[in-house]
Amino acid sequence: MLTTGIEVPKTYSEWVQVLDALKRKVDDEAVLSAMQEGTIEWQTGVAERFTKKLIDVVNYRMNIASDKFQKEIGRSNGQERAIVQALLALRKELCFLSKTMNLPAIPEKDRLQYYQMVISQANSMQNSLEESAKKDRSGKLASIVRNNKVNSF
Repeated sequence: MLTTGIEVPKTYSEWVQVLDALKRKVDDEAVLSAMQEGTIEWQTGVAERFTKKLIDVVNYRMNIASDKFQKEIGRSNGQERAIVQALLALRKELCFLSKTMNLPAIPEKDRLQYYQMVISQANSMQNSLEESAKKDRSGKLASIVRNNKVNSF
């Protein structure tokens, strides 16, 4: 057990508890630390259930981050500082989620595939933001989006 009370997972059921804590944003740093120290027997059945649970949780967190970003942008009234803060918060979450997919417990070929899933989503979000920013004739929004990329981590 880590000092935070989060168990280092070794069995599928322990992983489910840690992934539920990740989903609820209980203590991200402690959860990530436990996940990085955790192990799992990578065998048929367990591997598939573990993978599905991990990807579901990461997708859930990405959707929450995207929704939060949209709300913050909507409230920003075009204020540069608010837009930058929203971009940086989204980048921080995507960076964190990429770390949750890059776990020593996962075989390397699978780990790279899961990690790339988050990177691809971050790249897609950045491209979408850059396309949307082109509608701003002043070029200010495009500059903000280019200088505060959500996919640079």
